[in-house]
Amino acid sequence: MTTRSSNSPLKHGQFYINGDWSFAAHPATLPVVNPATEAVIAEVARGSSEDVDRAVAAARGAFAGWAATPVATRASILGRLHELILEHKEALAQTLSLEMGAAIGFARAMQVPLAAEHVRVARDLLATYAFRKVENGTAIDREPIGVCGLITPWNWPLYQITAKVAPAIAAGCTVVLKPSELSPLSALLFAQLVHDAGLPPGVFNLVNGSGADVGAAMAAHPDIDMISITGSNRAGALVAQAAAPTVKRVTQELGGKSPNLLMPDADLAKAVPPGVMSAFRNVGQSCSAPTRMIVPRSRLAEVEALAAATANAIIVGDPQSEATVLGPIANEAQFNRVQGMIALGLEEGAKLLCGGPGRVPGFDKGFYARPTVFSQVDSAMRIAQEEIFGPVLCIIPYDTLDEAVAIANDTVYGLGAHVQGQDLDQVRSVASRIRAGQVLLNYPAWNPMAPFGGYKRSGNGREYGVHGFEEYLETKAIVGFG
Repeated sequence: MTTRSSNSPLKHGQFYINGDWSFAAHPATLPVVNPATEAVIAEVARGSSEDVDRAVAAARGAFAGWAATPVATRASILGRLHELILEHKEALAQTLSLEMGAAIGFARAMQVPLAAEHVRVARDLLATYAFRKVENGTAIDREPIGVCGLITPWNWPLYQITAKVAPAIAAGCTVVLKPSELSPLSALLFAQLVHDAGLPPGVFNLVNGSGADVGAAMAAHPDIDMISITGSNRAGALVAQAAAPTVKRVTQELGGKSPNLLMPDADLAKAVPPGVMSAFRNVGQSCSAPTRMIVPRSRLAEVEALAAATANAIIVGDPQSEATVLGPIANEAQFNRVQGMIALGLEEGAKLLCGGPGRVPGFDKGFYARPTVFSQVDSAMRIAQEEIFGPVLCIIPYDTLDEAVAIANDTVYGLGAHVQGQDLDQVRSVASRIRAGQVLLNYPAWNPMAPFGGYKRSGNGREYGVHGFEEYLETKAIVGFG
């Protein structure tokens, strides 16, 4: 396989459509702000419905050829893309740190390598996946659904892109990607790597822009067969409404308010500090972050001491520093949201253990929030019900295990959950009672094959592994096949 070189250099003022870089139909731009300094670091083209039309036409034109491309060829291109991501991991990590404030160590250790894993998994699935099975004289074929519109968020920019793009193109689909306008620079680098990996023109297309301009046009487009969105509940609902008239498939990975249930026999020294760090991972900007720690009331004082000590030891600062654990909140709107929710927690009467409102001392610029832990939180409080999406942990006490399970399920969300305890049979039993798409027991290692998605208002459909791959396939029954 030969590696092509782009006909024009990667520029932030361009889109990637039909195998090359091109300018927007209208000369409008959107600023990209470094959350550590509040300075504008780039301007990206602001797409319109005309740009979406061009990208969709390219994807539609490429679909038949790509769907018919041998599986081995698809796997080879994905393999090359995986190699290129790893070869450019430092540039990607630096870009992520600049555009959304990820601590550079976290970007290097998590944001980039986990993103690469989604590509590797999609490549490897192609070696074993049976696209046709014959059962009792009927052939069951799994075929690519068609042109897919992919809408990704600002909090895990590259990771969410690969979680959608890799399985879609592995399945034989063609795609139009709209990355978040708040953190689009890593997506542009990714587009260049896709180009260099040798993907045929039109298979992958990227259009930057706002949800109102580009996302809405994609959702309503009659030539897009499927929409996959990761974002807020509001955005997910708007996309589903816009997609309804064309009856396209819509998969949604939306909000969460995940519980971390500590069983009565939990080893608190092993359960509480990792629970705090899991809640604050990526500055708390993860939809599955376990931000409700549900603990035995009889052990509340021990939990409070461990949680406060852990949070107070976290180094918040310049994301370019190797010592930094948490950088800034990714954008001003989210910083203001977090500040408002912390103030609300105080108004509601929750006990503040550490952190609180205001910027981190020593930072007059940048959206730096203080790691905050509330205790004696009641499940009816808004801070226990609403997704805050920042470094804010709520500790909720319980008296009985049945009450603990009820608290865990007392939310409109159902994305992720954690259970900690020494009696594994009891831990498993409790996990089966929690209404969530993924339950993690005793902080296991991340598994890229484990399906990820939500119950209730956390969305529908699944990502990762074979379940995520199959979201991009249609099922055809050929009866009388023999």
